[in-house]
Amino acid sequence: MGTPGNTIITVQATINVQVEKAWEYWTDPKHIVRWNNASDDWHTTRAENDVRVGGKFLSRMEARDGSSGFDFSGRYSIVDPFRQIEYILDDGRNVQVLFISWGNVTTVTEAFEAEQTNSKEMQETGWQAILDNFKKYAEASEKREKMHFEINIDANTETVYKCMLDDRKYTEWTSVFNPSSHFIGSWEKDSKILFLGTDSDGSTGGMVSRILENIPSRFVSIEHYGIIQDGSELFCGPKVDQWAGALENYTFTGVKGTTLLEIDVDVHEDYISYFAETWPEALKKLKEICEKQ
Repeated sequence: MGTPGNTIITVQATINVQVEKAWEYWTDPKHIVRWNNASDDWHTTRAENDVRVGGKFLSRMEARDGSSGFDFSGRYSIVDPFRQIEYILDDGRNVQVLFISWGNVTTVTEAFEAEQTNSKEMQETGWQAILDNFKKYAEASEKREKMHFEINIDANTETVYKCMLDDRKYTEWTSVFNPSSHFIGSWEKDSKILFLGTDSDGSTGGMVSRILENIPSRFVSIEHYGIIQDGSELFCGPKVDQWAGALENYTFTGVKGTTLLEIDVDVHEDYISYFAETWPEALKKLKEICEKQ
């Protein structure tokens, strides 16, 4: 059964982040693609957002199995930063989003005109699920810190770059994190890549990631968006929330035939002490490998 015309549906969530951060996570395309799905068998593959009155937005939403997809798009009619957004969908329906600040907490309320094909309950459930996903993503992101590591290597940038990404040498220098560490996939820009290892119980674990940028011998950026658990790829859940959207960047700077290698990573608070210990050791091992070439 469909929904009568002019029906307004309201969904709400209280997020444990300041309103400025809630606004950023809500409006920045790099964040939108991380939370804008109602279930883990769907995802947003691309987002565009011109957050101003008259500006357009678009989120490309697709089933992960490639069976279907659609554009969620429209144009902004009201933009009051950190307080209110109103927009008109391409099908003519109106949507209002309110941000209410309570210090370190923000309440986000969405009121939208229902479409008439699906039931009110189905639409409310779907929109609430996306809003709940936003809450989980925003709160998990606030628990991340940026960590920086660097090392000087007596080898040129091309040598360091090649050693770092070579499949055999990668396994060697990352064994500090996991003795069975390895990757499957490509380092080419926009490619999917899996970082894998054997967990203590003998199962396969790791990260599902994509290469955001790869400028040979200069810069590599990795974005994590899922995890491997018991050999399966997962894109939803508390452990995924710890990593979804986290970046891992490698910068190679030549200094008179040597290389300053800088590592910048987004780390969930639960792993800060672990990486503070393991990243320096991994870089020392990489340095040894590179300087033997």
